[in-house]
Amino acid sequence: MKRRNLLWYSLLFAAGCTTGVNSTNNSSDQIAITAPKNLKFAVTDVTGIEDLQRDFGIFRTTLEGILGIKVEFFPVENPTAAAPALLSREVDIVFAGPSEYLILNARAKAIPIIAIERTNYHCIIVVRADSKIKLLSQLKGKTIAMRTVGSTSGHIAPTKLLIDAGLDPKTDFKTVMLDDRGVQALKKGEVDAWATASDRYENILESEGLIEKDFSVIFKGPLLPNDVFVASNHFASSFIEDMQSRMIKHQDKLIQSLVTAKANKKYKGSKLILANDADYNIIREVYQKIGQGNFL
Repeated sequence: MKRRNLLWYSLLFAAGCTTGVNSTNNSSDQIAITAPKNLKFAVTDVTGIEDLQRDFGIFRTTLEGILGIKVEFFPVENPTAAAPALLSREVDIVFAGPSEYLILNARAKAIPIIAIERTNYHCIIVVRADSKIKLLSQLKGKTIAMRTVGSTSGHIAPTKLLIDAGLDPKTDFKTVMLDDRGVQALKKGEVDAWATASDRYENILESEGLIEKDFSVIFKGPLLPNDVFVASNHFASSFIEDMQSRMIKHQDKLIQSLVTAKANKKYKGSKLILANDADYNIIREVYQKIGQGNFL
C-alpha cells in the first residue's frame, strides 16, 4: 500500500479530529442487535470514489457477500482523515498501512480486525555494484535515499535497521526523500544508498529501465508489519469477532478478489491473520528515536 507523508497529515488530523471513545459491548448475545445494516469502508491511501471502485470494487462486493452486510465506499481526503471519520461514525472499517494504523489506533482507538501478511515484504538497503560499502555501519556520514516520511518500508524500517547498526538517525547520516526516484539518484552517484521494499525492487528497476546487476543489496530486513483492517470502537466485540472469523474462513476469496486490481498485485500469495498491535511497536520505537513520538 502506498505511504503518504505521515507527519504532515498528522497536522491536518490534529486540526480536524476530536477525542472521544465509546465503550465496547462485550455481550456475545448482542451480535444480532449490534450488527449494522451497512458498513462504510475506507482505504487510507485511496482518495476518490472512482479509484476505490477500480482498486477495491471486486473486493468490496466479495466482502459484502461474506459478511452478509451491505458495504459502501467512504472516500477520505488524506491518509489520516479516516481517524475523525471513525470517531464521528461516518466510517466503520478502514484498510490502513502500518504507519496510518498507529494514528487510527492512537487517536481514534480503532480496533485491529485482520492483518494481511505479505510473503515478500521486507526493507532492503541497496548500493551501486561498484560501491565499497558492504555493511550498514559503513553508511555513517553518507547520504541515503528513502521514499517518503512515514513510509513503512521506505523510511521507518530502514531507519530502524540503521539504528540497530549503531547509527544515530539525527547525526550519523543524511536522509533525502526521493520516492521511487531514489534508484536514479543512486545510479548517478547523488546518494550513497537507497532504501526500498523488496517486493517493489524489481518493478522499480524495470520501470526505470535499469538492470539488477548494476546494484547490490547489502541488507535485507525481517518481514515488516502488515497492512491491517481496523474497525470503529463502537462495535460490540462479538461483532468484531464474527467479522474476524468470516474473513479468516473465506480468506482465499478475499485475497483473490483483492489482487484482481493492478494496484494490489503485491498481495498475491498473501494470507489473512489476526492482527496483533504489538507487531507495530517497531514503528512506535522509530518515531520516538527520531523525535516524533508526539504524533503517536
